[in-house]
Amino acid sequence: MSAHGERWTTERVLALAPDEASRAAAERLAASGRWTSTNTGVGADGHAGAVWGESEGSGTTAYQTVIDLYDPNAPVFHCSCPSRKTPCKHALGLLLRWAGSVPAREVEAGTGDRSGATGGAAADGDPPPWATEWLAARWQRPGRPTGAEGAGAPSRTPADPEAARQRAERRRQRIAAGATELERRLEDLLHSGLTTAGHSGGSAAREDGTVSGRGSWDETAARMVDAQAPGLAARVRELGTLPASGPDWPSRLLEECALLHLLDQGFLGMERLPAPLAATARSRVGLTTDAADVLAAPDAVTVRDRWLVLAQQDAQEGPLTSRRIFLRGERTGRMALHLSFGGPHRPLDVALPPGLLLDADLAYYPGARPLRAALGERHAPAAPGPVPSGCGVDAALAAYGHALRDDPWLDAWPVVLTDVVPLPAGDGDGWQLADVDGESALPLDPRGLGHAALWSLVSISGGAPLTVFGECGHRGFLPLTAWDPTPVPLPA
Repeated sequence: MSAHGERWTTERVLALAPDEASRAAAERLAASGRWTSTNTGVGADGHAGAVWGESEGSGTTAYQTVIDLYDPNAPVFHCSCPSRKTPCKHALGLLLRWAGSVPAREVEAGTGDRSGATGGAAADGDPPPWATEWLAARWQRPGRPTGAEGAGAPSRTPADPEAARQRAERRRQRIAAGATELERRLEDLLHSGLTTAGHSGGSAAREDGTVSGRGSWDETAARMVDAQAPGLAARVRELGTLPASGPDWPSRLLEECALLHLLDQGFLGMERLPAPLAATARSRVGLTTDAADVLAAPDAVTVRDRWLVLAQQDAQEGPLTSRRIFLRGERTGRMALHLSFGGPHRPLDVALPPGLLLDADLAYYPGARPLRAALGERHAPAAPGPVPSGCGVDAALAAYGHALRDDPWLDAWPVVLTDVVPLPAGDGDGWQLADVDGESALPLDPRGLGHAALWSLVSISGGAPLTVFGECGHRGFLPLTAWDPTPVPLPA
């Protein structure tokens, strides 16, 4: 049950579906016999507001789904399936079984599990270890009941560490298999020639199940998703955009293939890497760490400072919304990136408009060049901050070069530029930010900068020097915020 002690109606459950296809798939799944019959298959905790279940997937491993219903107006979903929809069909199907509302037409058609056609399909009880582990992290967050108020909640004792280790090892093996398959794909491409990547046509599958050199990059990316390696999948999709993308595209494709090969080899030989670089390789393939675990780690690198918010940028990534908040320490000068994700029924963690000064603790995620950080304790309310100090073009390029030395897969590094002027490039192709003395200039990243952002930047400058924050990388400089003298976020 929810924290308010009542089950939901069918209409309320189906209202959460992101689209009609998910709604129909959830109804079929709820009425099917694909839910495991063990005592950990489907269950609920009526006091704490949690529902969990296991359903058979297309492979040998069941999909594990758990839902936090403590706030009935903002349920939070977690599922081991590869779907990018929130909630996925497994979460919706689980809620339908929990609500005791398996659609009758499915049972009458002979496709349903009649044992689940009545209410109470999800019996109250204690969650299994795989659900406890995720729920414990949720319940440790601010705002959840503690003490007598939360007496009905399941134990927050950490899940069986051996079971957690085995799950992590199984995922590592799946990613390693995906990386090995990707290596064969790259080898095929090099044997057949880079120019063949620009040919259209269907995929050619070999007897061992891998995709031939002319195969679809999208299909290869889907295989990486199946291997639970979203970082590899994203880089493979990027490769698919390069063929025939402009002059000298084979050279750019070769560079990206080399970086992807380096990442594959880094992950497959991770035990030989220094610990910081190994952490970077793990994050690049898509092995993430919860913010709560970063904050609670005994070796966490926690820094207290007054952090100036430099930019807040939202982007749509499939059904999810990502929010990137860039900060810089007033005392330490360290850059930090707070990254969060939200969905239709999962609000983003925090909003920090540019220009605020925040006295807080940040815990950095491990890596060879730490940048991403989890927001810890705040020591004072946020207040307006000053215009940030910055550097020139040459120093910005040097900062990116130093970061790239530690993390070879780094696309860009955050920097603040001062006394720069937006000008048309000398060859008439694009725009650039030039030092006020005219000796150095950075091209603006044409792929990330829209017309609205460009003309906003030009109008704010009016031909005069200004302070700009953005990301400096191999594609150029992507401006995110300009000061006039107050911060002006540039439209995405």
